[in-house]
Amino acid sequence: MTRKLALLGSALCILVSAGSASADDLPVRKAGLWELKMVRTGTPVPEMTMQHCTDESVDKEMNNNVSPMAKQICAKQEIKRTATGYVSDSECNVAGISTTSHAEIIGDFNSAYTVKTSSHAQGGAVGAAGRDTTTTLEAKWLGACKPEQKPGDIVMPGGFKMNVRDMDKLKALLPK
Repeated sequence: MTRKLALLGSALCILVSAGSASADDLPVRKAGLWELKMVRTGTPVPEMTMQHCTDESVDKEMNNNVSPMAKQICAKQEIKRTATGYVSDSECNVAGISTTSHAEIIGDFNSAYTVKTSSHAQGGAVGAAGRDTTTTLEAKWLGACKPEQKPGDIVMPGGFKMNVRDMDKLKALLPK
């Protein structure tokens, strides 16, 4: 159960960082199956690869659904277009853990993109010192979704499957 919660937490972090902008700020990804490889330092789950079946409506829904959640937990949430992509800065608080993050997003959203995030978390367990993590999300388009997949499906390591359209279920798993 703890592993599933860690995987869901990682997926939620990806969704919040990818969906923190308004629907008009980030381009919509090409429809189909995307491989998302996340490499992290400073965490118990150093690497994870997922597959996400998406289409235009799912990407827009993710942005529209995640933005209100990010507004609830983040005091600062900024995204700016740059010459090479986008830069995002945020300050969020979940379950007494304050996290400051800076992300750089580059790529074309049709074949591949990369999100490099550095963050500092403070608080949580009694006596927990600040933790610094870096995360690199490398996304590449694989082609059409598999026949058994529907837009929004994410297949996590170990075959655990969820659909981002079930965002309310994810929100319920967040510690208060």
